[in-house]
Amino acid sequence: MKKPSNGQMLTVDEFCQNLQIAPRTFYEWRAKGTAPRCIKIPNGQLRIRLSDYERWLDARQEIAA
Repeated sequence: MKKPSNGQMLTVDEFCQNLQIAPRTFYEWRAKGTAPRCIKIPNGQLRIRLSDYERWLDARQEIAA
C-alpha cells in the first residue's frame, strides 16, 4: 500500500492507486454509497481516514475457499 502523503489520511488519488482503480470508479462508488467515508477539507478536496479505509477493506474481505 502506498504510504499516505499526510500521515493519517489518503487523498482520492492515493486511494485509487492503492486499489488500482480509476478515479471515476471511486466517484461512482461514492455516488452509490459504497465508498469509504470521506472528509471534505476546506479547499473542497476529499480525504479518507486511514482507519476508515482499513475498516472499509475489512468489511469486503472474503474467506478463501
